[in-house]
Amino acid sequence: MKALIVCTSHADYPTKPQKTGLWLSEATHFYDELQDRNIQFDFVSPQGGPIPLDQRSVESRDNTNDKWTHNPVFAEKLANSLRPDQVRAADYQIIYFTGGHGTMWDFPNNEALQAITRHVYEHGGMVAAVCHGVAGLLNVTLSDGTPFLKDKQVTGFSNMEEKLVRLDGEVPFLLEDELKKRGAVYSKSLIPYMPHLEVDERLITGQNPLSARKVGRKVVEEMFEK
Repeated sequence: MKALIVCTSHADYPTKPQKTGLWLSEATHFYDELQDRNIQFDFVSPQGGPIPLDQRSVESRDNTNDKWTHNPVFAEKLANSLRPDQVRAADYQIIYFTGGHGTMWDFPNNEALQAITRHVYEHGGMVAAVCHGVAGLLNVTLSDGTPFLKDKQVTGFSNMEEKLVRLDGEVPFLLEDELKKRGAVYSKSLIPYMPHLEVDERLITGQNPLSARKVGRKVVEEMFEK
């Protein structure tokens, strides 16, 4: 059993000096749930190589972040992510899109990542995403041309959450709006920044950083306990 963890390569905002990138806990909390099952993993990013980390996500005290960033294998893979063209889709039963604002720029139109996602899904695998990482699913189509998200139950970073972090003017689009435009059935927690999960057969999405562990737990449950 092997999981492909997809991360952004994009670190810059259009006007803000702070750096974006992967929201670290969305990788560590997810993988923390998988490691008990001895699931192997690789990181992939649009450009390959070292994955940029959102500064704010590194500064927050988080024992799970500390645990995995000090794990030599995890740290080495994070520093040497694969490019999409180095990935053999047939090797993976799980694909998981992490978030961080950078994903809004380099996930939606990456056709190589879309092709890997399609392969994993159409061969009985699990597709998962959290927070802004759900943007990676916006333009995925299935082999018969059907938009992947059409009529599926999903969640992802909400318009309200984007406004609360005051980045709604920086991002190229609002994820909640785009998911609805793709025909997805979008839902969110009543209170911003509370964990929220949506499961639609082999598609599992989480709304925000606090949802990443729940996504991991649900992936394990669906893969092993059904």
